[in-house]
Amino acid sequence: MEKLRLNVSLLRRKVPNLTSVARSVGLRPATVSNLCTGKISVGRSEVRTLVALAELAECSLDELIIRGESVEMIETGVKTLDLFAPLAKGGTVGLVARPGMGQLVILSELFDRLKKEGYITVLLKPEDEHPEFKDIVDYADIVTDTIDKTYEEIAKLSKTKEILFAADRSHVVSGEIYHLQERLQNIGVDSVTTFLVDLKGEVVDEDLPYGPLETLWQFDADLAARRKFPAVNPIHSTSSVLEGSHLDQTHLRTQQQAQKLLRRYRELRSLVNVRGTNGLPASETETYNRGERLEAYLTQPFYVAEAFTGVTGKSVNLQDTLHDVRKILDGAVDSTDIEKLDYIGKLQ
Repeated sequence: MEKLRLNVSLLRRKVPNLTSVARSVGLRPATVSNLCTGKISVGRSEVRTLVALAELAECSLDELIIRGESVEMIETGVKTLDLFAPLAKGGTVGLVARPGMGQLVILSELFDRLKKEGYITVLLKPEDEHPEFKDIVDYADIVTDTIDKTYEEIAKLSKTKEILFAADRSHVVSGEIYHLQERLQNIGVDSVTTFLVDLKGEVVDEDLPYGPLETLWQFDADLAARRKFPAVNPIHSTSSVLEGSHLDQTHLRTQQQAQKLLRRYRELRSLVNVRGTNGLPASETETYNRGERLEAYLTQPFYVAEAFTGVTGKSVNLQDTLHDVRKILDGAVDSTDIEKLDYIGKLQ
């Protein structure tokens, strides 16, 4: 079957206030968000939903739906991201987190890692004062104060340069980010991968906090409280890379099976917190143990945190991650102590 996906960049340009507009025409923002990130495939969506989106964007269905094009993945070496919600090259990723969950740490880490791969990193300062934002400045090649200055700096770079650009949600609310993306596209610059963060942590309960996105990284309060970093929720984070591209079926199958295990493990954790492990049904013990080990394996030491943790950063390529997760799913590490899986790179 031909691959179909929404033209998210077109939606972003044409309907920047998509959350409120979608509600006004009877569309659920969560459904629109899941369509944009690929969590709901275009082929499984209702025709009336697609028609309503095309009308909002004042375009035809042929313009709204992209056929046969793949979304390229940027491999980061961060296990949780690459497995569950890959970074879409040239797309927009939204980070949804409350303060203290580690969104700036993961952004700093990605800037640090991908600069070594030849990416140029550009950082737009937030409109308000956020002292914690200073931690990421050292990892940016270019730091700007305004949208116009950002446009000038990116426009000066060769169109062949791959760019990572990060900004706070305050610039999204004002509409400046969408205007910037449109201006860059008009001059043929389409190699900018955009990261949007919410420094105030105000949008954790919103369905469409940044408008249409190719990738959504939803941070998890429980993981953060238990210091299981990166605290990116493996179930609610998603990416159009998984649905829109000709993704390796081993990746897709492993991702889906890992999510299924972790979803059930989280349900069982609620029971264990009340009754202890003795309260687990015998038939669920294996599921709980494997989920616990998979969750531990998905923690990862970062290079940018070495000075604070004393633990050397680790990078794991996607194929090693898939191989390791398959081993965990198949029970090969059932007898391994949890402590030996916490904050490692790949399995030994």
